[in-house]
Amino acid sequence: MKRLLACRDCRRPVLWTITEAGKRLAVDPDPDPAGNTAIHRDGTGAWRSRRPTTELPLTGWERLHKPHIATCPTRTQQLPLPPGVTSLAAHRRKGRAR
Repeated sequence: MKRLLACRDCRRPVLWTITEAGKRLAVDPDPDPAGNTAIHRDGTGAWRSRRPTTELPLTGWERLHKPHIATCPTRTQQLPLPPGVTSLAAHRRKGRAR
């Protein structure tokens, strides 16, 4: 059974996993075929996550999920940039105009 915790920003349930680098990653609890994170439960009961690659594709015991940061309604809104900071997109557009 999945142990779900609430996201502290939007209060939606999330599943915390441990990445291959040993960092914690919150994913949406329901599998999503459009996801980019493979998760599985290891022998200790911990949820593990990784990015499937062409060298190591999705295995039979893994399911695709979306990282919660990609679907969290409070995180998808762009925060205003501080004064004096240019957005990367605007900087790139400026470079193309030359």
